[in-house]
Amino acid sequence: MTRKEAREKARALVARMSVEERAGQLRYSAPAIPRLGVPAYNWWNEALHGVARAGQATVFPQAIGLGATFDTELVHDAAEAIAVEGRAKYNAQSALGDRDIYKGLTFWSPNVNIFRDPRWGRGHETYGEDPYLTSRVGVAFVKGLQGDGETLRAAACAKHFAVHSGPEALRHRFNAEASKKDMEETYLPAFEALVREAGVEAVMGAYNRVNGEAACASPALQEKLRGQWGFEGHFVSDCWAIKDFFEGHGICENAVDAAALAINTGCDLNCGDTYCFVLEAYEKGLVSEETITEAAVRLFTTRYLLGLFDGSEYDGIPLTEVESAEHLRLAKRAALESAVLLKNNGLLPLDRRKLKTVGVIGPNADSRAALIGNYHGSASRYVTVQEGIIDYLGDEVRVLTSAGCHLFRDRTESIARAGDRLSEAVSVANASDVVVLCLGLDETLEGEEGDAGNSYASGDKETLQLPESQRELMEAVAGTGKPTVLCLLAGSDIDMSFAREHFDAILDIWYPGSQGGRAAAELLFGEASPSGKLPVTFYETLKELPEFENYSMMGRTYRYMDRLAQYPFGFGLTYGDVRVLEASVTGDGDGLTARVLIQNRGEADTGDVAQIYVKCEDSPYAPKNPSLCAFKRVYLKAGERETVDIPISHNALTVVDDEGARYVDGREFTFYVGTSQPDRKSRMLTGKEPVKVSWRL
Repeated sequence: MTRKEAREKARALVARMSVEERAGQLRYSAPAIPRLGVPAYNWWNEALHGVARAGQATVFPQAIGLGATFDTELVHDAAEAIAVEGRAKYNAQSALGDRDIYKGLTFWSPNVNIFRDPRWGRGHETYGEDPYLTSRVGVAFVKGLQGDGETLRAAACAKHFAVHSGPEALRHRFNAEASKKDMEETYLPAFEALVREAGVEAVMGAYNRVNGEAACASPALQEKLRGQWGFEGHFVSDCWAIKDFFEGHGICENAVDAAALAINTGCDLNCGDTYCFVLEAYEKGLVSEETITEAAVRLFTTRYLLGLFDGSEYDGIPLTEVESAEHLRLAKRAALESAVLLKNNGLLPLDRRKLKTVGVIGPNADSRAALIGNYHGSASRYVTVQEGIIDYLGDEVRVLTSAGCHLFRDRTESIARAGDRLSEAVSVANASDVVVLCLGLDETLEGEEGDAGNSYASGDKETLQLPESQRELMEAVAGTGKPTVLCLLAGSDIDMSFAREHFDAILDIWYPGSQGGRAAAELLFGEASPSGKLPVTFYETLKELPEFENYSMMGRTYRYMDRLAQYPFGFGLTYGDVRVLEASVTGDGDGLTARVLIQNRGEADTGDVAQIYVKCEDSPYAPKNPSLCAFKRVYLKAGERETVDIPISHNALTVVDDEGARYVDGREFTFYVGTSQPDRKSRMLTGKEPVKVSWRL
C-alpha cells in the first residue's frame, strides 16, 4: 500500500469521527471506537536491541555494540529479526484481545542521538559519537525493521529529535544551545538520513529545549523535518515531555496551553497525559479542528501502512519465530563482531591445551544485568561470561570463580567487612594459570534518569573510573602477577589506564546480549577473532573535555579533539594482521569510489573494517581532524588479499559554514584508507600507516 492510498483511507475513517473521538486518538494509549470498528491501540513499544519489556525475545547486543560492528548488513538483519518477533508477538496477543503497552507494532527505536560526552548515561543506547557511522547504522536498522513489503513490517522511530545527550538530571528543564554549524554538521545528519533515505515512519521529540524552543514544539526543527526533508510520517513526544513545557521549561502556563503549543507546532502523538487537554484547548479556540484532524490522519495513516485494518503479509508469522535458532545465531554473531580488542601482548587467544585451571573473577563475570544494557526483552536463557567459559572448556579445564567484589558497594554481604571477596579473588588468581577478570557497569550505573536506582548521578556517570570496589579488585588481581585478560562489560568510555599498564589483554564486549557469554568464550579461546571497532573515543581524563552542559563540539569526539586519546574512535585489534596495501579514489563531485587492496598478513583468519577518512585541505570550515566518510567490513583468511570497492558519497566533499549551510567549498582533499583512524595514537597502537590518497575536484 502506498502512503497516498493509506492516507486516503485514514482521511475517510477520521472524517467519520467526532472531534472528541479524533482528539482521543492522539494519546499513546488510544481507545477503541467500536462503532467504527477501530480497536484500541497502544503506540508505545520499544525495540532498541530486541523487542523490549514484553516478555520473551531475542536480546541482541546493546545499540553501542551494534555500532561497534561497523556492519550495516548485520544490523539490517538484526532489525528484521526484531520486527519478525514483534509481529509474532503482536499476532498472538492481539488475537486474544491484548492491546496493552509494549504490544504494538510502533517501535520507538532507534536512538540516533550523538554520544558527544562519555558522561551521558544513555549513550549506550546510541551508535556512538560519529554522525556518519550513526546515519549508516541507523538507516540499516530502520530499513530492516520496516521492511520493503506491501505493508510495513513494523514502524521505526528516530529519536530523540534533536540535540539530546544529557545531562539526564536536567533534561526536563535544560536548554541545549548549539551553533548552526554544529546542528548541521553533527546533531542533525543522522535524522536527515533516516528520513530521506530510510523513510522512517516516526520521529520522537526530545525533552530538552533546543536554542530556546521546546524540542517537541520547535518551529525551527519542524521546518527542517517536514519542510526541508519532506518527512510525511507522524511526530511523537518523548514521554511526559509536553508536561515539561509548564513544569520544567516554564514556556507555558498550564497543561491546556502546553497541549495547544505542541499540537499546533506539529506534534501528533503524546506519550504522556497532556493531550487529555487537547479538547479543552479546542473549546477555548486555541486549537483548530483542522489541526486535530491532521494529527489523527497522520496516525491512522501509519496504522493503515502497518496493515492493521486491511491485513498484511505478516499476519501469519507464528509465535515460534520468537527466539528462533536463526535469531539466536544472529545475536551471537552480533556479539562476536561487536567485541573490541583494545590490548593484546600475545596472551590471546588462550590455548586450552596448555591450561589446567582458569580463574574467572569479577562482579560482571556471572551477571545477567551486564549482558543486557537497558530497554531489553527477556531471554529464555542467558549465557554469562562465566557460564560461557565453563561450557566451552567442559571437563578438560578446571574453572575457579569469584565475584571479587560488589559492582559498586564496598562489600558483597551487608554484615561482612569491606572488601569481603578480595581474599577469595586473590586465592582464585593464585591457583589459576590465567585469569579472566570481568569488570564494568550495568544499567544501574549508566542509564536513563529515573529508570534505575543509580548510585551516582541520575543515570549519568560522574567519572570515567570504575567504582572503587572494582579498582581495589584490579589492584589485588594485578598484585598476583598472573596472566590476566580484562573483559570489560560496559556501554561507554571507561578509564583503562591501570589495566593498560598491568594486564596482558583488554577485551571490550559492551553489553553483549543473551548470547554474550558464548561469544566471549569463542573470542577468548580463538574460535573467532575480535573485529569490532570503537564507535566512541576513550579519553585519558574528563579534564580535556568541555563542561557536560556545553553542547559545542569543540574539543569533543575524534573530529575535534586536541589531545591523544587513550583508545581512539575506529580502533580495534584482531588476531590477524590486516593492512591496506594500495588505495585509489576515482569519480567526480556526484560520487566517488575507493578501490582498496587489503591483505591479512597474519596467521589467523579474521574480520576487520576498512575505514576511509577525509580532510578538505583548503576550506576553513572543515572539521579539525579527518572525518569518517566510508567503511566496509571485510573477512580475510590468513594470507588472503582482496580488492574491494567502497562508495564515497558526495557529502564527503562538503563542509558546513558558520551559518549552517552545507556545500563544497574546497578542491583539495586527502583521503586516508586503513583499518583505523589516521590519528597519531592509532598509528602508535597498531604500528600501521593508512594509505594516503590526494584527490582534486
